[in-house]
Amino acid sequence: MDEERETRQAIFRGLMLRCPSCGKGKVFSGYLKVKDECASCCQELKHASVDDGPAYFTLMVVVALIFPMFGVIYSLFEPEPIWVALSMMALSTILALVILPRVKGVFIGFQWAKRLHGF
Repeated sequence: MDEERETRQAIFRGLMLRCPSCGKGKVFSGYLKVKDECASCCQELKHASVDDGPAYFTLMVVVALIFPMFGVIYSLFEPEPIWVALSMMALSTILALVILPRVKGVFIGFQWAKRLHGF
């Protein structure tokens, strides 16, 4: 069997949207489209199959951040409910769009480090 791959480093590189192998090339060719291979080290990335995992984790993080904000905002400012709902929806959407690719990168880094799904 090949040498052990550093899991923490691969996960961190995925978080930074970089190739889990070299850390130089990008892992995505678009917003969430995984490249076939790294442009820097030629590591094949097309094997990555993370399915719905990143979406579920992203949802958990966004809810864990947004939900307590409702209570804080209502207890401190007593705003109109419609403005709180609209602002929280906008903030939730922005957070999800920022977090989702990073969580997917973490999943890909973990898969690469543990040699899952053809890596």
